[in-house]
Amino acid sequence: MDVTTIVIGIITSAVGLAYIAYGKRQTKFVPLISGVALCSYSYFFDSWVWLCVVGVLLAAAPFIMDF
Repeated sequence: MDVTTIVIGIITSAVGLAYIAYGKRQTKFVPLISGVALCSYSYFFDSWVWLCVVGVLLAAAPFIMDF
């Protein structure tokens, strides 16, 4: 891991924590699952390109799927 992947992981984990808090407060399932995924997906990807692609997809998921 280099500095770029660590910084991307920290930023996406912060967004994931906010999604978890929002999902718990509003009792919405998609932001909660997306937040958990944002907090943990950076352990599975090593390339910064894939970190950004998957991070954007997971961050956009609550806006695309609303149930």
